[in-house]
Amino acid sequence: MVYTHASLCESMRLYPPVPLDSRQATVDDILPDGTAIKKGTRVAYHAYAMGRSEKIWGPDWAEFRPERWLEKVDEAAGKWSFVGRDSFSYPVFQAGPRICLGKEMAFLQMKRVVSGVLQRFRVVSMLEKGVEPRFIAYLSSKMEGGFPVRIEDRDG
Repeated sequence: MVYTHASLCESMRLYPPVPLDSRQATVDDILPDGTAIKKGTRVAYHAYAMGRSEKIWGPDWAEFRPERWLEKVDEAAGKWSFVGRDSFSYPVFQAGPRICLGKEMAFLQMKRVVSGVLQRFRVVSMLEKGVEPRFIAYLSSKMEGGFPVRIEDRDG
């Protein structure tokens, strides 16, 4: 399940469920970069853009690499450990005192669905090689026209 967890994180890094969010300052404050924020100011962040930032994720930011979330624990046994990221650079579930209370439950549910589906079926992408689905960022995210796949029974 460690690799599944890393794959889910990597998927949400590239395609966050809520791509843009904002908060309103309740008091005057100063951001870590020195920017002064007055009470009542709305501050927005773009999780979609942050997930594609070379400054945060390195030169391979465009690659789907679940391994960026893993650390080898036992080379011989091929055991991996999950390495979380700073929630302020990976704000898919918010960060700080406003972090999503359902984050762990969401991961449990996602892992259960993924493992249940993949245990019984093969999921094959129907996109042509090199074709990227068009991501549409509204209040919540989706792929234009969905993401075409073929489901094959593993027993048949």
